[in-house]
Amino acid sequence: MASPNPDTSVRKKAVEHDPAVGEYHNPAGGWGALKAVSQHLLHSRSPAANARALLKLNQPDGFDCPGCAWGDPEHGSSFEFCENGVKAVTWEATAKRVKRDFFARHSVTELKTWDDYRLEDQGRLIEPMVYNAETDHFEPIGWEAALDLVAAELKALPTPDDAIFYTSGKACNESAYVFQLLARLYGTNNLPDCSNMCHEASGVALGEALGTGKGSVRLEDFEHAEAIFVFGQNPGTNHPRMLGTLREAAERGATIASFNPLRERGLEKFADPQKPLEMLHNGSHRISSHYFCPKLGGDMAAVRGIAKALFEREATGETVLDHAFLSEHTAHFEAYKARVEATPWAALEAQSGLLRREMEEAAELYARSNATIICWAMGITQHVHSVATVREIVNLLMLRGNLGRPGTGTSPVRGHSNVQGDRTMGIFEKPSDELLDALEARYKTPMPREHGVDSVAAVVAMRDRPGKVFVGLAGNFTRAISDSQVAEAAMASCRLTAFIGTKLNRSHLVTGRKALILPCLGRSEIDKTGGKTQLITVEDSMSMVHGSAGINRPASPGLPSEVEILTRLGERLVGSEAVEWAAMRADYDVIRDHVAEVIPGFDDFNARVRVPRGFWLGNPTAERHFPTASGKAEFSDAPLPERIMHQQMAEREGWLTLQTLRSHDQYNTTVYGYNDRYRGIENGRQVVFLNPTDIERLGVSVGQWVDLVGESEDGIIRRVEGFKVVAYDTPAGCAAAYYPETNPLVPLSHKGEGSHTPAYKSIAIRLEPNARIA
Repeated sequence: MASPNPDTSVRKKAVEHDPAVGEYHNPAGGWGALKAVSQHLLHSRSPAANARALLKLNQPDGFDCPGCAWGDPEHGSSFEFCENGVKAVTWEATAKRVKRDFFARHSVTELKTWDDYRLEDQGRLIEPMVYNAETDHFEPIGWEAALDLVAAELKALPTPDDAIFYTSGKACNESAYVFQLLARLYGTNNLPDCSNMCHEASGVALGEALGTGKGSVRLEDFEHAEAIFVFGQNPGTNHPRMLGTLREAAERGATIASFNPLRERGLEKFADPQKPLEMLHNGSHRISSHYFCPKLGGDMAAVRGIAKALFEREATGETVLDHAFLSEHTAHFEAYKARVEATPWAALEAQSGLLRREMEEAAELYARSNATIICWAMGITQHVHSVATVREIVNLLMLRGNLGRPGTGTSPVRGHSNVQGDRTMGIFEKPSDELLDALEARYKTPMPREHGVDSVAAVVAMRDRPGKVFVGLAGNFTRAISDSQVAEAAMASCRLTAFIGTKLNRSHLVTGRKALILPCLGRSEIDKTGGKTQLITVEDSMSMVHGSAGINRPASPGLPSEVEILTRLGERLVGSEAVEWAAMRADYDVIRDHVAEVIPGFDDFNARVRVPRGFWLGNPTAERHFPTASGKAEFSDAPLPERIMHQQMAEREGWLTLQTLRSHDQYNTTVYGYNDRYRGIENGRQVVFLNPTDIERLGVSVGQWVDLVGESEDGIIRRVEGFKVVAYDTPAGCAAAYYPETNPLVPLSHKGEGSHTPAYKSIAIRLEPNARIA
């Protein structure tokens, strides 16, 4: 099952220029970031307008970054953006346009041979298009006809559960609320979203342990933390503004301990481009005071090793645990303690990939801190045992009472800018009875009670029961999900696929029997409906809700917003008896009034969101209130997995454990270019990072082109072709490569226990020489 070959010219450039050893000797940020900013401003073909737009990015009177979900400081500066925020804005606010003549020149079959960067780099979509299967081209269609088609196909389904309503974290709160309301009034809870593929394990685990599925810290907690532990996260690429927060903590003496299988430059050193003196002197500041490199999936064992060291210190008479907190606020402590003490050090070393002394060193750092925050991202959540790992992190925090005090708490760092807000608004395939009761009370209409499909289950449903209708609100579903070829074949079996978005991507080309592309406004653009300039809202990783209002002219006159498209569809699909869709469309304050009546924490929504920097939704954990079954924070005594992937592969000659990851010129499935500056990669994405000892062990050479071959219980051999071997500082037996190019290697069945998140960070692979590339 080979992936499409990349452009040969890109490969030739990679052969000529890509270093065979992935190294970058400068700090993250610095002059490299400033150079990248200027390049992307120029590439947008609208540098002056976009430079002005950046001054309003993440400002109270501006618009929220369409990139990551890192929080905004209460008292921000004049420049609240990072390099990747610039990429996100200039990518959206490009002067390039995809017009009808583009689709007339290029068939869908041809466009499928283009890579992700080339597709999106064509520019902004500006008019609705419908697929003509006879000509294999997209052709113009009027808005009325397009929405009539979506409504007709949905109404023709045998059951509402044959429809799938997918959402990306790029959607704002208002469109997310309208989307879930539309789906449920229609009759289904089939509301998969991108959370299913990233932080689902965090929500599940935090809900079980603390009764609330969100992180408990606020941005100001980082100002009070004495120690910050960072697990499975690369903020230099994925949340660059977080580096400023970590740097400030390091400057005042806080301990920062990072746990990551790869040596990431952003976790080592950072030069702040907004500090002129530092830039003039080529200065920088260390981020991590300690850096630990567990093997892939070994974080649960590493955290348990830290806890074991703490218990051993307690056994000698030293007081390192917060016994008052444990007694008053926790449940099941003794069972957890017994489990940890019964876990031998040899098992912890073998599974974590760390030495006992390293785990004891981390325990010492943790023990001497009176206020600790633990952060994590997809390096934790995209494993089979990810829920258990997050529970283990919470266990560690509880041991020293690091919940509900300043400078302490859980910090799952969400990826996309409003992925958390979408879930808050009801985008969830497993809604609570409380949400459904509130919707029924507000709209006087029965809501579906049967749980819907998540992202993986949506692919299975489309594959096994063809004839679905798939409606996508932003995103690039078939590139984000695992088992790419299977996912695309499943999508192609739909009776209709309809995607709402700003730019062309691969999923738009995976057409059902009928297919629509429905262009919409971007977040940076002025949204003026019914003579009123509209405000939208988003929620960041710290549960702060704030307003966002674009300042750029729309990419095309008359380009509708997500809300306008959805409310017009609502009128056609379910009528206006229960909901005045036109009123919502004319004034988003009306939507927020509905939200205030249905979603807890949004009382007086319209007034509170107009306060600069917005408002905090609150978190019971921050007040040491735990709405669990016991009414307390609950320890988990789950055993370590018997053998995780890297242990299994160590027993098989010639096999490795692969993790997928982003390059620095990438955000989720959006590829901004072919470079990965902080890992020393230029002009290419088809690379595989290997430990030098593995390169020698496997009989390959640095710079050699290889195929990555996987396997699974279904007996299917999965292969992606043409990856260049690059030596990198990562544990032996562990490899890394970029997604979405490597998603075909991840079977649908390879997913997290309890979360169903694809296990993108633990994939069994072997290498085969690629004979076609010299």
